[in-house]
Amino acid sequence: MATRIKAILVDDEVLARERLADLLRDLADEVSVEVVAQAGDGLAAIETAAAHPADVILLDIQMPGMNGLEAARHIVALPNPPAIIFVTAFDEHALQAFELRAVDYLLKPVRLARLREALTRIKPLATEDAQALAPRRTHFSLLERGRIWRVPVAEVLYLRAELRYVTARTREREYLLEESLVKLEEEFGGAFLRIHRNCLVARAHLQGFQRLVDEGDGHWLALLKDWPERLPVSRRQMHVVREFVKGA
Repeated sequence: MATRIKAILVDDEVLARERLADLLRDLADEVSVEVVAQAGDGLAAIETAAAHPADVILLDIQMPGMNGLEAARHIVALPNPPAIIFVTAFDEHALQAFELRAVDYLLKPVRLARLREALTRIKPLATEDAQALAPRRTHFSLLERGRIWRVPVAEVLYLRAELRYVTARTREREYLLEESLVKLEEEFGGAFLRIHRNCLVARAHLQGFQRLVDEGDGHWLALLKDWPERLPVSRRQMHVVREFVKGA
C-alpha cells in the first residue's frame, strides 16, 4: 500500500480549506492523503507546522496579518519542515514561491489534475535535519511575458551581469534573472567559476582557455564545449587559468 501523505491546509477562508479537503478526498483512489491539521493565517500556519509533523503544507498567500510567503520563510527553517505547495488566486508571487523552494504553485480555483501533479512531487525526507539536507536550486525560475519558466541550472553555459539583470545563457537561448551575480556565485560557487567581474562560467561546460596575443601582453579567453562564443578572462581572475592548467 502506498505511503499516506500527511497534509496541513492553510487558508483564511474556511470554504477554501473545505474545497481543498474535498479535492484530496476525490484523489483517494490515486493518492492517499490525510489532513492532519488546518490553520487560518500565517502565524497559525507556523505554529501548526511545528506542532503537527506533516509531509506537505498547502499554503495560501494572501491572508490577513502574516501572509503565506512570510510564513513559508519560517516554516522552511523548522526541523523536518513539510514540503510547500502554494495555493493562491494571484500569479505574481510565483518567483518568490520557487525561491522558497516550493514544490508547486497552484492557482485558484484548483483543478484536480494540477493538485494530483503537485502531490506527486513530494519527496518526504528521513529523520535527519531537512534543512541541512536541502540542496541548492536545480532550476532558475523567472517570469517572462506572463509565463513561468524553470531553467535547469545544468543547462546554463554561463551567467553574465548586464545592468540590473543577469543573463543565463543556455544552448537554446538567453534568460534574464533578477538576481545578483554575487549571490549566484555564493549559491553555485562549486558549479560556476568566476572569470570576470561580470561573468561566471559553468565548470561542466568549460573546455579550456586560449591566449589571444595583441599589442600588449595579450589576454585569455575561456572556451566552452561545442560553443563558438569565447569569454574574456579579466587580469584579476588570471589565477583561474593557472589553476586550470595545474589541474589538467
